[in-house]
Amino acid sequence: MQLSRADVLDGAIEILDQYGLADLTMRRLASSLGVRPGALYWHFTDKQTLLAAITDHTLAPALDGCDAEQDPAAALRALAVRIRDALLARRDGAEVASASFAAGLSGDGVRVELTAAARAAGLTEPEASYAAETLLLLVVGQVLDEQTRMQMDSAGALAAGDSPLDDPSARAGTSRGADRFAFGLDTFLAGLLGLPAQRPAGAR
Repeated sequence: MQLSRADVLDGAIEILDQYGLADLTMRRLASSLGVRPGALYWHFTDKQTLLAAITDHTLAPALDGCDAEQDPAAALRALAVRIRDALLARRDGAEVASASFAAGLSGDGVRVELTAAARAAGLTEPEASYAAETLLLLVVGQVLDEQTRMQMDSAGALAAGDSPLDDPSARAGTSRGADRFAFGLDTFLAGLLGLPAQRPAGAR
């Protein structure tokens, strides 16, 4: 049976979710699929393009919930929350996404949606573009911190009470990470959405 691009992607995600990014190598992936490493390069030119495909696959559910009729401020917040949820659902999701974004190989879909929502909220084209990039960095950075702490916690490397999942000051049903994210997101959006009101009358 011929190996498809979807087979390679599924196999890579399985290794990533089970063992983590450090153990996802092209050689290991090829071995798990029962092929020679060279067979993978018909579908992905290198590991970086494979990671970019994993990122796009991971973030696809976040884009499924976009609603063109939603209030722009609510749309920005909801999309940011969905991006966070999608990255948290994948082991080392933020680390994979960060590398793919930095290489310019992934993230176009979420950037387009974030930029469109920011423009609809009254921001200029340059402002909307910067807002999308900044918001994406805020989300990825927050998730990277959460996932790093979770890994340290699972390895017993955190002191008692430092677990990201155990915070007595967090709201019921939330974690320390969720509350920190909500505070940072709401603070950022409050400043961002106030920009149009700060412009002189008639300015665009």
